[in-house]
Amino acid sequence: MTIRLYDTSARQIRDFIPLRPGCVSIYLCGATVQAAPHIGHIRSGLNFDILRRWFAYRGYEVTFVRNVTDIDDKILAKAREQDRPWWAIAYANERAFNDGYTALGCLPPTYEPRATGHVPEMIAMIQGLIDRGHAYAADGNVYFDVRSFPGYLRLSRQRLDNLQQPSGEGETGKRDPRDFALWKAAKPGEPTWPTPWGAGRPGWHLECSAMAHKYLGPAFDIHGGGLDLIFPHHENEIAQAQAYGDTFARYWLHNAWVTMAGDKMSKSLGNSVLVSEMLKRWRPIVLRYYLGSPHYRSMIEYSEESLR
Repeated sequence: MTIRLYDTSARQIRDFIPLRPGCVSIYLCGATVQAAPHIGHIRSGLNFDILRRWFAYRGYEVTFVRNVTDIDDKILAKAREQDRPWWAIAYANERAFNDGYTALGCLPPTYEPRATGHVPEMIAMIQGLIDRGHAYAADGNVYFDVRSFPGYLRLSRQRLDNLQQPSGEGETGKRDPRDFALWKAAKPGEPTWPTPWGAGRPGWHLECSAMAHKYLGPAFDIHGGGLDLIFPHHENEIAQAQAYGDTFARYWLHNAWVTMAGDKMSKSLGNSVLVSEMLKRWRPIVLRYYLGSPHYRSMIEYSEESLR
């Protein structure tokens, strides 16, 4: 029997045909570890654990990569707020995420790379994009030139002329405000790495293109993540990787959110339910069934009644 998957890029269900017979390669955008996980965060890992297990059950050899974003604007902001080292915040929350995944019965990934461990790969990709005319350096930053890549926005199906992408703090020298940062120039008090364009740190999107290339090669089967990552994160990943010369992902799968009163569960809205607190009240298997039973593309409205 054929496995069939809903592919976000095609907006339809497609028969799954692996690149290599009997094997499946999956890249899942993992946690940005600025805070402890709520059940909305864990849902993505759980949904793709179910997918991975199903492929294995059907006889496939699965390579499953789930990254950790351990350097990011949000992590650095938390470090300033809490007057703690950025790496201490990132590592403590990475452990909290892994504790949550383990408690809910998720298998460990084949590889779990951290962004900070792959700066050389990112620098090599940036240089390749500059050499191919898809990126440029300015004021110590390096930006991707979105107009240089005709396929930009095909995943989210937006029009470039309708897109608003205001510059972030310190993102000076852009040719077009919609160009996005591959590398961010050094700022006082922030961690930095040396590059040919000056000291700085990675942009958010670059890490996943570089790590997918390293662990899965220039082409792989499935890329996954939450609906909120379609734009800008996954759109920018595609642009970077394909402009660099990779085929990149052949199928795109996106899980829906856990909501509360109709809004996406998030720390910024103050409506999140931490996994660590939930596990004090409910058995892990209850949370696994609660988050895993609905279709992965369906929203789950948080409900104490459903948990009971």
